Amino acid sequence: MTVQLSRAIEVPATPERVWEFIADPDNRAAAISVVTDWEPGPEGGTIWHVQLPIPLINRTIQVETRDRERERPKRVSFGGTSKVFRVQGEHELEPTATGTRLTNRFSVDGKVPGVESFFQRRLDGELDNLERALRQSIAEDGPEDGTPDEEPMDEE
Repeated sequence: MTVQLSRAIEVPATPERVWEFIADPDNRAAAISVVTDWEPGPEGGTIWHVQLPIPLINRTIQVETRDRERERPKRVSFGGTSKVFRVQGEHELEPTATGTRLTNRFSVDGKVPGVESFFQRRLDGELDNLERALRQSIAEDGPEDGTPDEEPMDEE
């Protein structure tokens, strides 16, 4: 069984600003609660060190991730493999009148009992973490660095 989840969010920032965050593998790794550390991997990828609270797994798992497609500032997809599970993620960006719609899609295919049920319970929360990290990054930059221009209000 493969666990899949898709969610769209709207953020008050340009696609270029959202791209800066979501296309960075460090930002994606930092937002996932079970990723305890990460480092540069082979061929431009990133190695995630993942700790899953599953009885059959009593060690940190190394997951080799790599961006598969990058279409700036519209889409980035990545995949990761380990001895325990495979993960695929995709982030699509669309401009809106007030910022950007970011659609996130993830699938996890477990190779060890308990992995899929763990992610079935937790994947929605992991997307919450990613959204929270993106919104915090945008807020830290301030509105002049990513929010679409608004029409000035008429003064009476």
